[in-house]
Amino acid sequence: MRFPENVFDLVGGEDAIWSDDHAGLSDETLRVTGPRGEFFIKRGPVAVAEHERLRWLKRWADVPDIVAFEDEVLVLAEAGWRSLERKSAPPEAGALMGGALRALHAIPVEECPFDERLDVKLARAADRVLAGLVDPADFDDDHAGLTPEEVHARLLAERPAGEDLVVTHGDFTPANVLASPSGEVILIDVGALGVADRYVDLAVALRELDGPAAADFLAAYGLAEVDEAKLAYYRLLDELF
Repeated sequence: MRFPENVFDLVGGEDAIWSDDHAGLSDETLRVTGPRGEFFIKRGPVAVAEHERLRWLKRWADVPDIVAFEDEVLVLAEAGWRSLERKSAPPEAGALMGGALRALHAIPVEECPFDERLDVKLARAADRVLAGLVDPADFDDDHAGLTPEEVHARLLAERPAGEDLVVTHGDFTPANVLASPSGEVILIDVGALGVADRYVDLAVALRELDGPAAADFLAAYGLAEVDEAKLAYYRLLDELF
């Protein structure tokens, strides 16, 4: 994979170590370690989408520093904070995630220029299914045996009557929330951020959390009762992304 010369030199050039072997980061991301520090690099439409959203979101939340953006290549600084993914999560992970999501969902919807409502998501999902970009082998156990086409048909048939719109992260997993020792958080992998139903985030978060962590998450978020039908719907939707 070739990169603009300025980007290549910025992260250490031939002296840097380039790796796609990393836990908790999306497949489109490279980790680069070199004499000038540690960076994460994305390229293509994913990088463009994330660059736009990072520039907008930094007004409202802590996000990674943008080191460079050139020719659809995005370079982000390593924050040095720990991920909240399950295998290394601190006891307060659920509460940290709930507080972070509550703050994100409190951003005024009218301020957000990115549309991720169901009309947009379902159309994008249809394109992914048609292009063969959905691997049913990755489906959760609840959806094992379904084809991508069957999942999309169910999503159309079972579409909720309305949407409770907030500014959503779009992939709100423990791996995409970093925490400092003092309890501050940074949101990463925000390329799917946009206005959508709050259950886009709640469904993914609660799929990843269980037991006390899930209870702490809901308490910090401020949700006393969960809409199980919406949880199931948006978990099904996530299978196509």
